Amino acid sequence: MGHGIAQVTAMAGNEVTIRDIDEEVLADGVDSIEANLQGGVDRGKVTEAEMTATLDHISTTTDLEAAVGDAELVVEAVPEDVGLKQSVFEDVEAAAPADAIIATNTSSLSVTEIVSTLDDSGRALGLHFFNPVHIMGLVEVIRAEQTDQATLDRITQFVESLDKTPITIRDSAGFASSRLGVALGAEAIRMLETGVASPRDIDQAMELGYNHPMGPIELTDVVGLDVRLDVLEYLREELGERFRPPQALRRKVRAGKLGKKSGEGFYVWEDGEIVGVSGEGDIDDV
Repeated sequence: MGHGIAQVTAMAGNEVTIRDIDEEVLADGVDSIEANLQGGVDRGKVTEAEMTATLDHISTTTDLEAAVGDAELVVEAVPEDVGLKQSVFEDVEAAAPADAIIATNTSSLSVTEIVSTLDDSGRALGLHFFNPVHIMGLVEVIRAEQTDQATLDRITQFVESLDKTPITIRDSAGFASSRLGVALGAEAIRMLETGVASPRDIDQAMELGYNHPMGPIELTDVVGLDVRLDVLEYLREELGERFRPPQALRRKVRAGKLGKKSGEGFYVWEDGEIVGVSGEGDIDDV
């Protein structure tokens, strides 16, 4: 998510610094951005000049102070752990300008809780982009209990400058998109468990029948089965048993089959493409 947010922000003409604790991760992120842009060039969606300009707007560092020292906006995209996000927020607040907006890209965690450790929590909020960031047009702007109106106005203008559509959501478990999305994904997995249809057919039902750009099984693989499991566990705790994770999802995660990033989830992946269906629980092959 971090490199995707960086890409669309740089494409809008902003100077962007990507920060991570690992140089290799940073290099992989830039490689992914370059691959996305090259794909756009190949499809006639991006010009060579736009690709070059975007890459010129992006720099990387492992130094947090160097990354945020003169930033107008800082977006964290670390793993879905409240304590980790709070720690990052505290470090960012200490290093960033006093008027910088600090945003979390969490897909489901309480933004109000995440920002509660800040001295000035009025300048913080949730900014939930969707994967893949350079393609998806929606951004959820999550207003925490502490977020002030000026912050909300500034971030709404920023999202619109990226040629994306902001929707404002009051901070609540799962917001709007994750709550609906994981419910659909969980039901699709239960359909696999009971042999209703294959992953391909379930995905095509939503892609062709409801015009979804990606079916719920494939999307679960792309997001990460471990991420989906964590979100469901959190929503179950906050909202009740209707969000109980399917056992098939638990088994996959225990086996290390986390989706696209591990090479196998409900599908089998090679070089970022689906090449087959994982054998567990499927009723037929690709």
